[in-house]
Amino acid sequence: MRRVVVTGMGGVTALGEDWPTIRARLAAGETAVRTMPEWERFSGVNTRLAAPIASFSVTDRYPRKKLRTMGRVSQLAVRATERALEDAGLLDDPLLHGGRTGAAYGSSFGSPDAVLGFYELKQNGASRHLNATNYIQMMSHTAVVNVGLFFGITGRIIPTSSACTSGSQGIGYAYEAIRWNKADIMIAGGAEELDITDAAVFDTLFATSVKNDRPGETPRPFDRDRDGLVIGEGAGTLILEEYEHARARGARIHAEIVGFGTNSDGSHVTQPQAATMQWALRLALEDAGLPADGIGFVSGHGTATEWGDIAESVATNAVMGPAMPVHSMKSFLGHSLGACGAIEAWLSIEMMRDAWFCPTANLENVDQRCAPLDYVMGKPRRFEVDHIMTNNFAFGGVNTSLIFKRI
Repeated sequence: MRRVVVTGMGGVTALGEDWPTIRARLAAGETAVRTMPEWERFSGVNTRLAAPIASFSVTDRYPRKKLRTMGRVSQLAVRATERALEDAGLLDDPLLHGGRTGAAYGSSFGSPDAVLGFYELKQNGASRHLNATNYIQMMSHTAVVNVGLFFGITGRIIPTSSACTSGSQGIGYAYEAIRWNKADIMIAGGAEELDITDAAVFDTLFATSVKNDRPGETPRPFDRDRDGLVIGEGAGTLILEEYEHARARGARIHAEIVGFGTNSDGSHVTQPQAATMQWALRLALEDAGLPADGIGFVSGHGTATEWGDIAESVATNAVMGPAMPVHSMKSFLGHSLGACGAIEAWLSIEMMRDAWFCPTANLENVDQRCAPLDYVMGKPRRFEVDHIMTNNFAFGGVNTSLIFKRI
């Protein structure tokens, strides 16, 4: 089986688009969460909190013809991929068009506003707002399709629309495509745009934070005083490449991906199961050929929902033991759903390379129902580690675990 390395990384987040900017804001304890006065008109939704990207526009950057099929989620995906390809030295490279470069990319959904024309049609019997590109912007695989179209990708396309594991499954399936010689290069990741509909889904489950007048105090993953998650947005892209192929073209290698595990609970659509979470972590370790103590740090899913935090901590403790350092980046960036796995993988690799890991923001008192772990709290920590694990868990009981090795 072939080795797979990361030769490019890029993203768009609510704390910035490059690692130096994001690291500085993480180090300062600055979160992206803010109150959303524009949501006041939605009387049926209790939360008024989100982690939006303050300013993002590609209208002056990309041709209007290419933008026609893109909603915001696709624009985020394309911009993150542009940054990653540039980092990999592959932007405008003929390798993208040779059939051995593909893309595995996901989001929870397409762009919600593109649905409105169809709703008007069904409700009123006619629509003034339907056009030829509404469906392209709405469809669940819009991000990967637009990435493929924009950069001229002619290899395999793998859509991963699996809610909060969309980004991590994209990376995992891209890794497997290269490992099994179906591609030499894969664009991998996930994206999500912020929309009231995302917040409303979790609000109906009483899973959103309602500290509306105290945005700096939430979310609080693993904390006894948590009151729910905060929705965010963004995109993250990794360029994965076969090791010898990367070396032959003189590419800079950021890390090696050595393990991937994914499974499903097969039990309940919204209640996570610690037993199958645990199994996903073990699958990744088995794939990497590593014992649990070979992992130096775990980037947790950590949504700040009660049963999610508890089940995840129990699973992590059962596999990794109580001394394993762990944090949740959603405490800074909010929960970016389909993007979170890719953004967290990107930033975890950066932290491993810098031997510097941010804490979990707002974590002050670990919930006693969470299993014992070395929760990184208060301030960043310095760790020299050779392997990191990033974990994500989604509605439908979809579980993922990725392992990256420092090179």
